[in-house]
Amino acid sequence: MTIYIIRRIFNYLILTAVAASLAYVLASIGLNPVWELESRHPRPPQSSIDHLLDTWGVNPQVPLIERVWTWFTNIFHGDLGLTVGNQPVTQQLIVRAGVSLQLLLIGSILGAVLGVILGVWGAVRQYKLSDQTVTILSYIVFATPTFVMGILFMIVATDLNNLLGVQLITFSGQYSANAPDGFWPQFGDRISHAFLPTLVLMIVGAASYSRYQRNAMLDVLGADYIRTARSKGRTRGSALVRHGVRIALIPMSTFFAYSFGTLVAGSAMLEIVFSWHGMGELAIQSIQQNDINAVAGSTLFVAILILCSSTLSEILYAALDPRVRR
Repeated sequence: MTIYIIRRIFNYLILTAVAASLAYVLASIGLNPVWELESRHPRPPQSSIDHLLDTWGVNPQVPLIERVWTWFTNIFHGDLGLTVGNQPVTQQLIVRAGVSLQLLLIGSILGAVLGVILGVWGAVRQYKLSDQTVTILSYIVFATPTFVMGILFMIVATDLNNLLGVQLITFSGQYSANAPDGFWPQFGDRISHAFLPTLVLMIVGAASYSRYQRNAMLDVLGADYIRTARSKGRTRGSALVRHGVRIALIPMSTFFAYSFGTLVAGSAMLEIVFSWHGMGELAIQSIQQNDINAVAGSTLFVAILILCSSTLSEILYAALDPRVRR
């Protein structure tokens, strides 16, 4: 199993390097930092423009393959270049990654757990009222953009605060500027700010995971090993939990890894709606500002997240399926 995991990690590292390099190439082709500098008022001298482009490492007069190689080799030294604001991209990623991970990790884990529970429940109670209710609600969530759901939740939270007469739920930013001193007051303030965006991500994830888990669970309900377990004296619930759910979770481990990347993309607009200064906001602002280094760095961050989640899924896959361990 150890050799299998190491081989998979090595493959993922190669894919991450390729994805990051292609992101830099596409950003260099699609973005125009020269226009960003020339559109300033007053327009900087040409010598200053060339100096800034050389400092950022994005001068179009330098061959693209040379710029890509320089950027890629600098990664191993922890240097991802400078933003158009002359700030280190690495520093920006570290600060903003911590902000995004607060939402992504909690929201995705809670969404996965809730989705698996709803999927198993829906499969066991197929076509009953509870199953149909979960199905309809999931389709409604699918049809609603993430940022629209966030705005709707903000409206509901505002009405609830007005009804109670207290600021029970706060949803702008990560924390309040006038938060009281002390660990627990500040912790409660951050929980209040993170509640709504985390809830949105959890609901979006649960809707997706529940549909996938339901279909996977339906495939194993009539399997021979379930009937064998029942014939040996196990109750229906025990046979489903011990044998059915475990087998149905195997494809979920792979689905979780690759849906995590889409969750990162979906949280970009959500961060802007709730004024969270995370990776999603950085990626959108970088495109608007023709910031090649920041766009490539943001893509590298997403690739590393998918690398970690894919590695975790491989470990879960091997733990659930003994055939992989052999």
